[in-house]
Amino acid sequence: ATVLAQAIVNEGYKAVAAGMNPMDLKRGIDKATIAVVAELKNLSKPCADTKAIAQVGTISANSDSSIGEIIAEAMEKVGKEGVITVEEGTGLENELSVVEGMQFDRGYLSPYFVNKPETMVAELESPLVLLVDKKISNIREMLPVLEAVAKAGRPLLIVSE
Repeated sequence: ATVLAQAIVNEGYKAVAAGMNPMDLKRGIDKATIAVVAELKNLSKPCADTKAIAQVGTISANSDSSIGEIIAEAMEKVGKEGVITVEEGTGLENELSVVEGMQFDRGYLSPYFVNKPETMVAELESPLVLLVDKKISNIREMLPVLEAVAKAGRPLLIVSE
């Protein structure tokens, strides 16, 4: 994909330098993209079984069949709607770990949130959950939510940047 994108950029520079209108070039690239994606969808074949997934995984992993098998096993475990994340390991073995539910890279903001000091866990029972897609920097923005939570008498779990 990167090589293809670079080739499009290089040829685009040449076309603009030769006097082509950049907006016409962009429109042409957009139309070509739509046509190519449609043709790729037409030519594609869904992987019907684990063996086919392993073959595609093996090809994607530079013919490493052990990686292909791990990818197939991961796909089988998480299903079509699951998420697969590949991370670089420090050991010599390849391993597959499955996380049920959600996993966050970071934990609680402060160790004062810990309510089970023996395991250093912040455990909430039947919490209200607030998902925020930005960093919370002003407590005043949160006051209406905090007042509603206080009235409900339930713990609050905030997931934020």
